[in-house]
Amino acid sequence: MSQRTQGWFVIAMLLALFTLVLTISCGSSACLSPYDFNQALWMLRAPRVFSGFAVGGLLALAGALMQLLLRNPLADPYVLGVSGGAATGAMIFSFLLPATLSFYGLQFGALLGAMLAICLLFGLAHRSLLSLDTTVMNGLSGTRLILTGVMISAGFGAFITLLLSLAPDAQLRGTLFWLMGDLDTGDFAVTAWLVLLLVSFWAIRHAHALNVLAHGEATAQLLGVPVRRLRTTALLLASLATAAAVATAGAIGFIGLVVPHALRLLIGNDQRFLLPASVLAGGITLTLADLAARTLAAPLQLPVGVITALTGVPVFLYMLSRSR
Repeated sequence: MSQRTQGWFVIAMLLALFTLVLTISCGSSACLSPYDFNQALWMLRAPRVFSGFAVGGLLALAGALMQLLLRNPLADPYVLGVSGGAATGAMIFSFLLPATLSFYGLQFGALLGAMLAICLLFGLAHRSLLSLDTTVMNGLSGTRLILTGVMISAGFGAFITLLLSLAPDAQLRGTLFWLMGDLDTGDFAVTAWLVLLLVSFWAIRHAHALNVLAHGEATAQLLGVPVRRLRTTALLLASLATAAAVATAGAIGFIGLVVPHALRLLIGNDQRFLLPASVLAGGITLTLADLAARTLAAPLQLPVGVITALTGVPVFLYMLSRSR
């Protein structure tokens, strides 16, 4: 581990701690005094802050895994349709089930929708996803894979529009805010944190094999890495992470796209450090975006997905213009 990488990792951990304290202390009304901080920690802002940190970590980790497996910096849960599938499934189950079962329906629907998106991606581009050819993920095959994901995402987007047009007026506003990213409730924080710990543990445990895989499928196969099983498991866990994030806060874009790409430019492509750093940086980014959503138009609260889009687009365009 180089000194530069170690320094960036320490900075990320310190910044994550500072961000949690800052976002709990400040909100749409005012910054809290030290006396009131303890009450806010357990009553009002902490569930939202910790939910946001978990969702940001899940999206960034899922994006880092997908970018590694597909060898494309444009790969993320949103572009490949996984986020749209999870949002579609969550909407269907929340509309069909009674309010008493909406808690479980939202999570189960998001999981089924994400799995459906991955099954479609596997079915339409299984040769590119499972091939051991070292050149199959480059050039035309990689472009076709991204285009397949974009079309899947567009299909789910059309289905979401159909559901919104059929939704009752009483649910329409809340559903729109949820689709744009909503951290107003911390009901699903426990689920999000459990999934984050599960996927992070797997990713760190298999980071060495993922490093070998990054140098080529054929090479990894010759070195004894079970390539097909590793790639399939990683995609399924990335989909599970996306489903948990969508069930918690709706469809939030650009976290899974920008954060891993920026970290790769800063600390390199060693998965032993890139994957845990993605969790920290994703959590930091989304909690700071949520703080901006709570304070920029106070006392009104903006959807956090609006903030991530407004900042993610110029940042990603800048990184593309600076990359060689």
